[in-house]
Amino acid sequence: MVQKTASTNGSTPALKPKDFASDQDVRWCPGCGDYTILKQVQNVMPELGVPRENIVFVAGIGCSSRFPYYMDTFGMHSIHGRAPSIATGLKASRPELSVWVITGDGDALSIGGNHLIHVLRRNVDLNILLFNNEIYGLTKGQYSPTSHEGTVTKSTPMGSLDHPFNPAALAMGANACFFARAMDRDPKHLNEMLIRTHQHKGASLLEIYQNCIVFNDGAFEVYTDKQRRSDTALYLEHGKPLVFGKEGEKGIRLDGTRPELVKLGEGEWSESDLWVHDEKDAFKAYLLARFFEDNRHEDRLPRPFGVFLDVESPAYDEIFNRQIEQAYEKKGKGDLDALLAGEETWVVK
Repeated sequence: MVQKTASTNGSTPALKPKDFASDQDVRWCPGCGDYTILKQVQNVMPELGVPRENIVFVAGIGCSSRFPYYMDTFGMHSIHGRAPSIATGLKASRPELSVWVITGDGDALSIGGNHLIHVLRRNVDLNILLFNNEIYGLTKGQYSPTSHEGTVTKSTPMGSLDHPFNPAALAMGANACFFARAMDRDPKHLNEMLIRTHQHKGASLLEIYQNCIVFNDGAFEVYTDKQRRSDTALYLEHGKPLVFGKEGEKGIRLDGTRPELVKLGEGEWSESDLWVHDEKDAFKAYLLARFFEDNRHEDRLPRPFGVFLDVESPAYDEIFNRQIEQAYEKKGKGDLDALLAGEETWVVK
């Protein structure tokens, strides 16, 4: 692969989105939300200023996990649910790389749930894109850990009895330092969230609502439909009050620690009374994560989109390599044969 980078004299052209598109035929169902996500990731890559040979996409198993084939970078189609573990090893051994993990709600939150929470708590410097379509797509439509209660699928013909996972609350419970949410049907906002995900130093989890047109079509229509979005989706902006609605007529205030939906311009409430979003406040991020009501019904709290939390903490790969350097300084690089022999040996007679 020939690397194209911008130079000061302009002799080498800068990378463009098409430079990140591989020669492989993209094979998702027509109308799948993955196409939009792929396009926005390819659009964002040139803006990051990272050489292609230093970018790696690691995926697990599922429709989303075909992603590395379609990116003209290094990549790996790995094992079901284990992409975070493989990516951790890669980032720890090659900290200069920009490592992206591509996973789905079934891949990350079922068999891979243990691996996801630990990569978040360790704060490994990975960019994790969680495609959430609330269904198993590749295996043909079984319910997933994020499916609504009562969801009728091939594996739950009488309706799911499970309470769905809330990925935002899961991330907060794992002490994640960065969490954001976007949707496939709002590519401009998705583009912004991809950039923010990359900018954060440490484990960055971006949940993306993605429509599975075959097995769960319209799962997020209450947020993606332009006629309803203004009343159901709350776009978070750091330092700004939580306002939504077609005319910005609704807001969220805090009654102690309890969020309350209020109407503005009617009676006592104005924007000065509202909750002001602070990306650095982990407690308020946890409260936002609980905005998880079923918005197919009226008068529910809106679903937040944007950056919930972005706080600094030492990245695991950095302190891991620092510890290795300290060990070298203290003990030298050592002798493998001596290590295997050890100080205590047994003679078997």
